[in-house]
Amino acid sequence: MNTWRNASLAVTAAALLTLTTACGQEQGSTSPNGQAVGNAAPAQQPAESGYGSSGGGYGSGSDTEAAEPKEAGQLAVQESKKLGKVLTDSEGFTLYRFDKDTANPPKSNCEGDCAKAWPVVASGNAVAAAGTDEELLGEVSRPDGTSQLTVDGWPMYRYAKDTAPGQVNGQGVGGTWFAAAPDGKKAAKNADSAGAAEPADPAGLSVRKDPELGDIVVDGRGMTVYRFTKDSAWPMKTACTGECLKKWPVVAPMAKNAVDGVTTKGFVTFDRPDGIKQQTIDCWPIYTFAGDKKPGDTNGQGVGGTWYAVSPDSKLVGATK
Repeated sequence: MNTWRNASLAVTAAALLTLTTACGQEQGSTSPNGQAVGNAAPAQQPAESGYGSSGGGYGSGSDTEAAEPKEAGQLAVQESKKLGKVLTDSEGFTLYRFDKDTANPPKSNCEGDCAKAWPVVASGNAVAAAGTDEELLGEVSRPDGTSQLTVDGWPMYRYAKDTAPGQVNGQGVGGTWFAAAPDGKKAAKNADSAGAAEPADPAGLSVRKDPELGDIVVDGRGMTVYRFTKDSAWPMKTACTGECLKKWPVVAPMAKNAVDGVTTKGFVTFDRPDGIKQQTIDCWPIYTFAGDKKPGDTNGQGVGGTWYAVSPDSKLVGATK
């Protein structure tokens, strides 16, 4: 009996250690001061499970009602070799448009069971993705009185069978549903013909050799990734809020398999106090710079003595301490 008890205690201790390893982020753990510091990236769920409340996704868990609209937050752009540029919400989930809707005037024709499969994106706190035209964002009133996000007039949706960031399982469904491009058009290169759903290449992180800085991390668009020295990794905190985020947009969450040559240590999603989801490397929040206009730009390097490009092992490049 004592042997069994000792073994049980050892297993319990090991489980607790595992939960607190990666920045204390997994499973919504807390920092030493008791403040919640974020959750790991959304876990994969069975495709048929939808978005019930037990799965932590978008649905209300009801079998008879459509999910309550979830806000988009900081929009982002993912690059796909198959689909081109794809618009996502702050958690990295693909946004879709429906051919049976109209953009002029904006009108949604997806209600009832349709809205269960294609959860509505609430207009709420939507912020335009870096480098996109914020004037394209709008809203349309639905019959139930809620406001739905529109992009260039087209109502935006998620897909219930996308269970992780970067997925586009809704692409081409019924020949009427397509991932949205940043300008509201169809992201698919051959979108006018019905096609089978294909997984998109996730936004991703990779390494670029800069002639002056050496190996630095870039996002899926080839834009330089930065860290802010006023942030902290443990407890995980951000000092870039409000107006700062207009200059330094957060990097949206992504799957680990979207990473090439960059450490995945402490690769977790930061639940920021402003509700935006942000990717971290080694528990450090990461950003891009609005002043970088094209891949290869490093205009954010050294700004204010606090912003620096990131090395593949998450270190600050060129910082002197």
